[in-house]
Formats: sequence, C-alpha cells, structure tokens
Amino acid sequence: MLKNLRLTLAVCICSAAWPLQTLAQTSLPQDGLPESVMQALTTAGIPASSVSMVVAPLPAPPGTVTHQASPSVASGERNAAPAPQVLPPPRLAWQADVPMNPASVMKLVTTYAGLDLLGPGYFWRTRVFTEGYIKDGVLNGDLLIKGSGDPKLVLERLQDLMRAIQSKGVRAIHGDILLDNSVFRLPAHDAAAFDADPLRPYNVGPDGLLVNFKALIFKFTPEPGGRRVRIESEPPIAGVEIPSVVPAVKGACGDWRTRLGARFDDPNRITFAGRYPASCGEQSWSVAYVDPASYAPRVIEAMWRASGGQLTGRAKMLGQPGVGQPLVTGFSLPLTSIIADINKFSNNVMAQQLFLSLSVSGNSRGSFAESRNLLQRWWRNRFGMRTSPIVENGSGLSRAERITAGSLTALLQRASEGPSGPAFEQSLSIAGLDGTTRAMASRNPTSEAIGNARLKTGTLRDVAAVAGYATGRSGQRYSVVGMINHENAPAGRPALDRLVEWAVSEMP
Repeated sequence: MLKNLRLTLAVCICSAAWPLQTLAQTSLPQDGLPESVMQALTTAGIPASSVSMVVAPLPAPPGTVTHQASPSVASGERNAAPAPQVLPPPRLAWQADVPMNPASVMKLVTTYAGLDLLGPGYFWRTRVFTEGYIKDGVLNGDLLIKGSGDPKLVLERLQDLMRAIQSKGVRAIHGDILLDNSVFRLPAHDAAAFDADPLRPYNVGPDGLLVNFKALIFKFTPEPGGRRVRIESEPPIAGVEIPSVVPAVKGACGDWRTRLGARFDDPNRITFAGRYPASCGEQSWSVAYVDPASYAPRVIEAMWRASGGQLTGRAKMLGQPGVGQPLVTGFSLPLTSIIADINKFSNNVMAQQLFLSLSVSGNSRGSFAESRNLLQRWWRNRFGMRTSPIVENGSGLSRAERITAGSLTALLQRASEGPSGPAFEQSLSIAGLDGTTRAMASRNPTSEAIGNARLKTGTLRDVAAVAGYATGRSGQRYSVVGMINHENAPAGRPALDRLVEWAVSEMP
C-alpha cells in the first residue's frame, strides 16, 4: 500500500461579552514591526502595508487561575466555556483589523467550529443496506451504500467495510451496488476553475461519498538491469487500463513527470508514452481521476471483486436517496484525528467535507450556503461583535475568503482555554518537525522556533500566512498570526518565520 502518500493528496472582529481577551477594534499603537521581520519583508519586496500581524498572550491553563463567573451560554452552543481571563495587551498588533486572505489558515476556523459544534468524539457513518433478500450467501437484489460525508474514507476502511458485509452473509450480489451520496447538496464542481490544473489532488471537490480523495496513486520502481520501470497503481479501479511497465532511460532524473509523457484525459485508459529516468529511483505521483463522478463506483466495484465478492450487475451512483434494510455500519476516524490531517497536511477536500457536515442535521442535507449561515451564527455566539470571517468553502482554497488577524487571535485564545483546546492545538504542525511547517528547519536549521511552536500555514499565489501557538523562553505562551497579501507573498515566508522566532525569543 502507498499509505504514507494519502494524507498529502489534497494539499495546495471584539465581543462585548468577551472584551478583555481581544484586541481593540483599532490596532494598538506600535512603533512598527520587529526589525528582523521588516528586514525579511524588505528583502522580499513586500511593503508593511501588505502585512497583518498579531502576537498576543494566551490564558493560563485551566485550573491555574480563578475565572470570573461564566456568562450565560448562547443558544445552540455545545459547551459552556468559563469566562475569559483578563490578559495583558498584545505584544504586537500590526493592522490587526484589516481583512486579509488567509489561504489555508482559514482551516483553523473550520476545524475549531467543528470541534465546538460537533464535539471531538464525532464520527461519520457509512451505512450499508440491502434491497432484497439473503439466501445461502447470495443477496438477491441490490446492495446500497449510503455516505454521510466521511472526510477520510480511504482504502483500509473500505476493505473493513467489505469484510463486514461478507461477515453478514453477503458474498455474492445478484443485482447492483447502489451508491448514495445525497447527504450534501452541492453545486457542479469545476476542478479547473481555481488554477486551471484539474488533475491536482488539491482541486478535488467534496462528495457525500468521498472515496480515497478521488485520486490515483502511481508508484514507479526501476527493475534490476535498468531497462524497465515497474508501475504499481492504487486503488484498484474497474474498467481502466493502466500499464504495468514503462521503458527506463539513462541520465539525470530531472523533470521525470514530463518525461513520462503521461495521458490522464481518457477515463478508461492511462498511458505513459515516454520513459522514466532510472536514476530517479522509486517515486510516486498522485493524480486526481479525470472523471470524478465515476470514481467511487469504479473503485468500490473493483474492491468488492478483489475481496472475493461476486457481482452480476455493476456499481453505480443513485440520483436520489436510497432506502433498504440496514445491514452494517462503518465508522469514520474520530473528529480529533480528522482535524489533525486537515491542519497538519492542509487537506482541502477534507476541510470542505467537515465544513459541509456542520449543516447536516436529521433529514437536512449539508450545503455550503447553510454551513456559511450556521458558521456566522456560531461566530456571533462565541465572538460577539468581533468581525466575522468571510468563508466560501472552509478550506482556504479561495480568492474570496477573508479574516482579520485580530479575529484569528480571538479564536486562538478562545480555543486554548476551551475543553477542546488540547485536541485543537495538537492538530497543528510542530514547527520545523512535521506537516506543512517542516520546511522551516531547512530555511533556518538553528531557528529557536523549531519544536517551540504549533502552526498552520497558508499559501496561495499572492498569499503567505501562518497562525498558531508559540512558547516563549519564559514559558509564556502566545498566539501568533501573520498574513501577507502581495504579489511577492511567496518570497515573504522567511518574514513569517522571523515573526514566530520573535515571539519565541520574547525580544522587546
């Protein structure tokens, strides 16, 4: 299995009831940005006017101070949080109330809202029903698989579901496998709309029955002798021809993907017309399947047959909700594990699945519009008059999403003292060590931030951002937010590193 690749498939405001833990609506007077940050911005050709940054103290851990009496809990909130502590003013507040595009840092809003509204132990359920009768291991009728929006219905869990079905006495299906993904009400998805690169896994659209991120993973392994390269693909997919070998070529590795001469535009056939440089060694390539609507039926049919199951018909999507007799239920990973994948590896489609799931209730289908409305109500309940974020799909893969650094700071502070605070913080990448912040160590191997901050990064064409938590030399913990919106934003990543380092070093 190519298990280690799957997590990276989808990687590209002050409350009157909570007044002392937020920034003033107008940024606090500052002499300017830290010198090290300004130097990095100048080197990148980015003016300070294109930057928003806040570093603010966090509340002490619960139980270490006496809280004020808790205010009444707004209707619809899951947990009653204690009244916030009185905190010192921010160490840094630069353009704290200027709305900025946060890129994938917006996932912090989605994941914290998910924890608060659904609960850290929330599970998605993939239910299986029968439409017919079972006799002697044969289902005479159709098998119905009904999705609930599980963000991580990957191969291992599908295999578990197949085994559970067979353990209930269904080893052959004299009928079809019907797939119901109606839990979400979705607009048509154009995978090329964002950046004209529809085969990038990060452009995959959400689905009520999202199977393995709708991606194909190809593994290339040179054979001894240097003449051929073996191709392994995952997952099994019905009706698609995939070559098992490609000729090898000598020379430098270089741009091996281009040299392969790959064609992915035919839903029924993958071709590699070129050659693979043997010097590249073993490599893997993840590609979004060109016909996403047929991906789940093809994969589920192939996996059923691979598990030893028989099928006289075929797997196909239903155009409407299906009904039948309950057979088995497959459970997702808990929400705490899901948000770790979303934040550490910046998985866009998983974030969108979670965002849509916020508005699923009873017979009510989830939709982007309803989730946006629910998020706005939740934000007002939790953060009062602090400027609410503008959310399009909850993943940050958007040109329209906006939030202020002050609002992100309020969210980070609130999350840190809430009951889901540990799960939220642990979902973030450890600076320089894992997830999307691993590159910090290569940019500055001696950085004091390495291992002393947990962060979420964001990157778009004109956006670079970071937000999360940092621990200073004194042991004081801080929320750190930095966003750059400028055509040179990618070159500004070192400036965001300097911001985190400044927070950790507690320089004046």
